[in-house]
Amino acid sequence: MIQTVFILTYFTTDSCILDCCYYFCIAELNKMKQKTHEFLETHQSETPSTWREEAEWRRDNWSWLRHSQRLAVKILLQMKQLGLTQNALAERMNCSQQYVSKILKGKENMSLETLTKLENALGICLILDE
Repeated sequence: MIQTVFILTYFTTDSCILDCCYYFCIAELNKMKQKTHEFLETHQSETPSTWREEAEWRRDNWSWLRHSQRLAVKILLQMKQLGLTQNALAERMNCSQQYVSKILKGKENMSLETLTKLENALGICLILDE
């Protein structure tokens, strides 16, 4: 006797729900499970994932990250309006293009000195609306 499993799934499209019923043989399910397991093992990364540490870092630093991200957007908008590239902004700030890139990613904990350099280079106020 062949054992079977009944699987009921729901799919939603726009405003209707579609019921899809599948009957699988237990042996076929085990084959699918084995193939999936083999696929995942062969495509596993050589280095361990750091997603948890990165998520914890974002959680722990959220208080200043949100400000950094908002400032990055303001800077990008002003750069676009002035037609500045990252290299041109770096020259105005007397820093490297790589540092400007880090700032524009919104993950840089900038000092007041850096914020002042940005304000002077872009001709805008980033800290206070005066």
